[in-house]
Amino acid sequence: MLVVKCSGSPREIGKQHGASAAAQIARCIDFYTGMFVKTSSLGWNDVLALAESFSARIKAVWPEFYEEMEGIAEGSGRSTLDIVALNVRTEIAFGCFSDGCTSLSWQSDEHSFLAQNWDWLPAQKQNLIVLEIHPSQATGGNEKPSIKMITEAGIIGKIGFNSAGVGVCLNAIRAHGMDPSRLPVHLALRMALECTSTAQAVNSLKKYGVASSAHILIADLETSAGCEVTAKTIAVLPMDERGRVIHSNHLLLEHSGVVDTAWLKDSPFRVERMLKLTDDLVESGDGTGKPTWDGIEGLFVDRENAPAAICRSGDIETLFNIVMDLKARRAVVRVGRPDLVEERLELGL
Repeated sequence: MLVVKCSGSPREIGKQHGASAAAQIARCIDFYTGMFVKTSSLGWNDVLALAESFSARIKAVWPEFYEEMEGIAEGSGRSTLDIVALNVRTEIAFGCFSDGCTSLSWQSDEHSFLAQNWDWLPAQKQNLIVLEIHPSQATGGNEKPSIKMITEAGIIGKIGFNSAGVGVCLNAIRAHGMDPSRLPVHLALRMALECTSTAQAVNSLKKYGVASSAHILIADLETSAGCEVTAKTIAVLPMDERGRVIHSNHLLLEHSGVVDTAWLKDSPFRVERMLKLTDDLVESGDGTGKPTWDGIEGLFVDRENAPAAICRSGDIETLFNIVMDLKARRAVVRVGRPDLVEERLELGL
């Protein structure tokens, strides 16, 4: 997997991202061009027209995100709208994309584990990158943490953690509705990764709202929160009595006036399966009743209910697994299905 290291101002970060990952960005655009035609009957020019409806709002309210996307466009030789379109692909698709996944946060005295499998079409695996960001620090005490994430090339927010010990995971939710005045899902992930606590990240999402539906799992050194967001609502799933938050691809909480299409019929199974596996891990583990790194990694190779398992195979399959320990500012990424690892990456901050 390509590792892209960026530093400086938002525009400089974007230019380095774009220049280093130009080939992957071009393939990413080709991939989503085909996906939009297939799922939404939209040509790329139609997609760009929809992306334009987001551009002015992003530029006005979140100018640093827009500047970074402009930088990516400059570095990669694409138009700014091409890059905006990638970053609002969830919203443009109106929930038609079916990237599924299973996520877990598990807090203990020794560890703050945050982990997930990310499931999508195998053709997109070659366009995943490690994006490392070291922002130049502003005066006045508003310093931003460094970030390491796994993302689709050209997209500025995805799955990862920062130097303050805040991490995020993402589950797609297919509920109707989209509001372009709110923060697009992938920018919401980036906003959370620029925070220094779970509480700050949750409050940021509540302040701006999120433009379409998703589950964003946020954790820091001590606490976790499962943020179910739709174009109208936000509801927060707290840790259970064992310090866990478990989620997949359907809404677990009540959202007034929102209809969840429950598009992946195996989604409830994966939540129940992860709950059972983590219970079993506590009861049959090392005797401490607490999660270990090896134990967490083992959860995500589970093939029960295959092909629609936690470790998924088929037309949509697990493209990578990530396990983070936020207390240690460490992550391990297993590229490919975690039971058939193609590459193993160690990330630290």
